[in-house]
Amino acid sequence: MERLEEELTCAICCDTFREPRLLPCSHTFCAPCLQRLLQPPRGPAAALSLRCPTCRAPAPGPEALPLNLALQAVIEKIRQEERGREQQEEGGTCGEHPRQPLNILCLRERRLVCGRCVTIGRHRGHPIDDPRCAHGRARAAAGRLREQLREQLRDQSRCFQLLSCSERLQQRKARCQGALQSHREAVLQRFKEFGDALEQKKAALLSALDDVEKGVSEKYDPLIEEVEKLKSEEKELKELHSALQEEESPLLFLEKLQGLQQRLQALREKQLPEPEPLEIDPSMEKVLQDISRAEVGQLHKIHTPKLQLVHPRAEQTAAAALWAALTEPSILLLILTSLLVVWHKEISSAAIPAPLLHIWRFLLHLYQDCCTSLQDKVYELCYTSALPLQLCRRILPDDFD
Repeated sequence: MERLEEELTCAICCDTFREPRLLPCSHTFCAPCLQRLLQPPRGPAAALSLRCPTCRAPAPGPEALPLNLALQAVIEKIRQEERGREQQEEGGTCGEHPRQPLNILCLRERRLVCGRCVTIGRHRGHPIDDPRCAHGRARAAAGRLREQLREQLRDQSRCFQLLSCSERLQQRKARCQGALQSHREAVLQRFKEFGDALEQKKAALLSALDDVEKGVSEKYDPLIEEVEKLKSEEKELKELHSALQEEESPLLFLEKLQGLQQRLQALREKQLPEPEPLEIDPSMEKVLQDISRAEVGQLHKIHTPKLQLVHPRAEQTAAAALWAALTEPSILLLILTSLLVVWHKEISSAAIPAPLLHIWRFLLHLYQDCCTSLQDKVYELCYTSALPLQLCRRILPDDFD
């Protein structure tokens, strides 16, 4: 039955077909639904167009479509049967079994059925009862319920308990709502304080960086401006030299050449500014690490450091590395052996006692190895550290020319 109802349902309005019209593509829809789907004409002489909602095939207007007579007949037949069943149920007879009185109460579905429904019909096996007896018991139960309600309404203590319970519930609800509101305000206030602390810390750090940026500009801008002046003067000298090549007068040529040579000599004598490397102290990475490690509630207690430009400590680190290399035991032994070699040059090897000759040869071999090790260490420091080039040239003049 449900499947049949689906076949008799319009796909547009989802209701039983009304004036079902058959489209050329064999799909059926209600005439009023198709009327609403008419598309306006695209041209002044074009007529209203229609397309099937299911397959989008073109179709004429609803008035030109034939009526689906077979489907209309089925719908009318079903409607007549439904009206007859309703009339029979209103008259006290079963709609599924004609001329059978509805004289049995089905307790499962709480409705009147006939004898065939409980014997061979779909109510078979359901618990049943006599309608009159069930009606009498229901009326008796309703009378007892009415008496209980009256007694309860006359009981003042019960009414007072209900009223008191309602008031207590309302009070507890209001108390909980007040507590929730307080917690909500506390959360908003606390996170507002966190946000304010973070904003203040951010503003302080950005302000410190702005101050450092001003220092960088004050440090490097004059040097850059001086170099730009030198570049401009050099460009001007090149242009004067080009113009000098076109001078035809010998006297003017000599005068301009002398002036050009003087200016060029003065330009060569000018020393280029030596840009000193600078770095920010303390480093921002360390400051941010301190802030990230701090608890949220302790942000306001973190001191914002004063940032400043300082010279890098690479040279100090290189000097410390050189001192550490020179104070190694092997280097100290090299120095001691060198003193022995100097002493050996002043005295003849024949003056060395025979028992000490083997020790002397061992120390000489050790001296040669230490010299090689020291040279490798100096190479490593000169090429991998920030030692000044002049110092490396003094130590190894043949390798750093």
